[in-house]
Amino acid sequence: MLKEVNRFVGKSDKVFLRIALFIFVLFLPFIASAQRFQGAVAFGTNLTQVDGDEAYGFKKFGFNVAAIAIIPFKEKWALSLEASFSQKGAYEKYPRESDPSKSLPYYNLRLNYAEVPLMIHFTDKKFLTVGLGLSWGKLVGVKEIEWGKQTKLNLYSGDYNANDFNIMVDVRVPIYKRLYFNFKYAYSLAKIRTREFSNNAGYKWKRQQYNNILTFRILYVLNKQKTRAND
Repeated sequence: MLKEVNRFVGKSDKVFLRIALFIFVLFLPFIASAQRFQGAVAFGTNLTQVDGDEAYGFKKFGFNVAAIAIIPFKEKWALSLEASFSQKGAYEKYPRESDPSKSLPYYNLRLNYAEVPLMIHFTDKKFLTVGLGLSWGKLVGVKEIEWGKQTKLNLYSGDYNANDFNIMVDVRVPIYKRLYFNFKYAYSLAKIRTREFSNNAGYKWKRQQYNNILTFRILYVLNKQKTRAND
């Protein structure tokens, strides 16, 4: 059991912490110049697929909830750091008609992640806010159903990487006062799994898999009225 835990908490965690520390130090002058911090909460849904799993389309629904710290600096710029729970995965109910030999007749994958996105945002004319950043996700739950039956995969089986590093693009549009509509796109920078497939003819092939995520959320800023007067 101890070996499994050591494998789960591996070198990738240390690498991410070093990267996060470097980014924090890099932006420390901007953080120091920020007059106030903002807090926000977000709730919504993910539409996801796993590229490389022979199931296609953003068909898997999952929750996305987050607590967010926002650090405004300058007039139009801000940094944000999230602590979020994000459900990813893939879903395919029927075989693909184009090539049934390479389809999963029934596939349902749920991957649960605890994530820490770090982003920089720019607000244009106090309306549209766009952001770019990176996130680190820690795998906290796995459930896979194939051919209508649950597989033996679990959190410690080693089939899926314990860490998911994503690049993210974020768009926020105000709805009413402190409410914002938030769209986010994210994609894995490193593979989350390498899987071997086979068909009835005995042909086998391997594919590397990546998370591909569309996120739609409602974001509520807790203390917007306390920001600087020119915001």
